[in-house]
Amino acid sequence: MKLMHLSDLHLGKRVHEVSMLPDQVCILNQILDCIDTEQPDALLICGDVYDKSIPSGEAVAVFDDFLCSLAQRELPVFIISGNHDSPERLAFGGRLMEPSGIHLSPVYNGSIEPITLRDEFGPVHFWLLPFLKPSHVRRFFPEEAPGSLSDALRLVIGKMPMNRQERNVLLTHQFVAGAATCESEEISIGGTDCVDAEIFSDFDYTALGHLHGPQNVLSSRIRYCGTPLKYSFSEALHHKSITVVHLGEKGTLDISLLPLTPLHDLREIRGTYQEVTARSFYVNAPTEDYLRITLTDEEDVPEAMGRLRTIYPNLLALRYDNTRTRSGAVIEAAADVQRKSPLELFGELYEKQNNQPLSDVQRTYLLGLMESIWED
Repeated sequence: MKLMHLSDLHLGKRVHEVSMLPDQVCILNQILDCIDTEQPDALLICGDVYDKSIPSGEAVAVFDDFLCSLAQRELPVFIISGNHDSPERLAFGGRLMEPSGIHLSPVYNGSIEPITLRDEFGPVHFWLLPFLKPSHVRRFFPEEAPGSLSDALRLVIGKMPMNRQERNVLLTHQFVAGAATCESEEISIGGTDCVDAEIFSDFDYTALGHLHGPQNVLSSRIRYCGTPLKYSFSEALHHKSITVVHLGEKGTLDISLLPLTPLHDLREIRGTYQEVTARSFYVNAPTEDYLRITLTDEEDVPEAMGRLRTIYPNLLALRYDNTRTRSGAVIEAAADVQRKSPLELFGELYEKQNNQPLSDVQRTYLLGLMESIWED
C-alpha cells in the first residue's frame, strides 16, 4: 500500500506580514500533480491544516478547493487536527464527507475507532489521533488522571481496540522526544508537551505532524514529513518534500521523498550593502525569493530597506551584524534565550539570586505549575 504523508499546511499563514496563500495554492496544486503521477492508495494530513483556530475565509476556500480536487480523484484522505486548528471547526461536515473518502478526525471523546483499507497483504487500520493535552484525556478518564502528556497518550493508545497482528498506521500531531525543532514551531514551557517515542512502538508507521523539519525519530517507522513550504528563516536550509510510504506485508516498510518546488524560495543573504547591491552578486540569483538580508556594514545604511527592495522586491527582513550589534554578544544571547525553555531560564535566574540551583522538589513543583498555566 502506497501512502502520501503531509502535515502542517498552515493555510492562511503570514510570514513577516506577507500572506503565503498564493504560495500555498501553488504548492497544493503541485501536490495534486504528484498524486496524479504516483497514484497513492491514501493521503495522510497530520494536523495544522490552518494557521489559526479561526481561519480566514480565504484559507477555508483554498482548503475547500483542495478537498474537492481530492474527492474527484476518489482518493481516501485522512485528516487530523493540530494545535493550530480548532478540532470542532475542522471536523465540521466530517460525516457528510466520509462517503467521498474524506475522513476528518472528530473531536476526541474518549475512544478512537480505526478506518480500514485493504490491499493484497490484508487490512491496514488507520487511527486518527488529533492533538491532545493531558486535560483533554482526564475528562474521560478521571480515575486514571494522567499527569504527563506521555502518560495521557499511553492511556489513549492503550484504549484503542488494536489488533497488533495486523498492520496499523497512526496519524498524530505531537512533539516527540529527540526530534529537532526550529523557531517557527510552538513548543510549550519546560518540555511539558514532549512525548516518548516508545509509545508508538506497536504501530507499523506513525505519521507525525507538528515539527516543520522532515526527520525520522528513532527509525523510519516514526516520521515527521515537515511542512510543504518554508515558514521561517530557521527553515531556510530545509529541503521540503512529500513523504511517500510504501507499506508492504507486516514488518516491511520503505520511505521515499518527492521534492517540492515553491513559488518563491525563502532564503538568507549576507554582505555589505555594496556587495549585495552589486550586479555581479544578484544577476544570476532569484531576486523574487523571500529574503532576509544581513548587512555587515559598520554604519547603518540610510533607507536601506526601501533601496534594497528595488532589487529584491520580496525582502521581508533586514538586520545588521557588526561591532555594534555584536557588543555584549547581543545576537548570541538572543539566540541562546530562544533555545532555552522557561523552566531553564527561571532556574538560571533563581541560581543567580540565591547562589544555589533549584532543588528537585522545586523543579517538580514549577513544572507542574507551568503545565497547569499552559493548559489553562
